[in-house]
Amino acid sequence: MPYKEREINKMYYTMGEVTEMFGVNASQIRFYEKEFDVLQPKKNKKGNRLFTPEDIENLKIIFHLVDDKGFTLKGAKEHLKNNTSEVKENQKIIASLEKLKDFLLKLNEEI
Repeated sequence: MPYKEREINKMYYTMGEVTEMFGVNASQIRFYEKEFDVLQPKKNKKGNRLFTPEDIENLKIIFHLVDDKGFTLKGAKEHLKNNTSEVKENQKIIASLEKLKDFLLKLNEEI
């Protein structure tokens, strides 16, 4: 049985790690932080932003609404405000489906 690496979950992610995750500039992350109240990264003594896993999930939701669904920023804010639990549940479903897709693609490559 091959060794299976565990997924590493961090308590905080730096701005560099977040920009790499989403493939965007730091300025876009900072802009979304100002526009969306759900993003509240902590700042250390130097003023560097530290994003929690919850902040990362909220960013995923925002990017999904704005980039994939085509919402305007105003529309995305209203949608998040009015349907918070539904939007978070949908994001969990999307994440699990993406993991399943990755697994199936890896399985297909091995066959």
